[in-house]
Amino acid sequence: MVRAIILVKSPKKLIAARLRKIDCVSESFPVSGQFDAVVIIAINDLAQIKDITTKIQKIPGVERTETMVEVNN
Repeated sequence: MVRAIILVKSPKKLIAARLRKIDCVSESFPVSGQFDAVVIIAINDLAQIKDITTKIQKIPGVERTETMVEVNN
């Protein structure tokens, strides 16, 4: 299982609630700072990250995303 964190920039209110509806999203919550929401995903294959980020970027109002993959030792 691979976990990743996706930071989402969107001035739309309730963006975190919309993000929770996407498959593989285990958590989504609003944050303050440079980004407006954080999405935590759990996937079986790294290739799925592209599909999920593409879905997020297609949501009206999403300006940009930044993805970080969990690294286990």
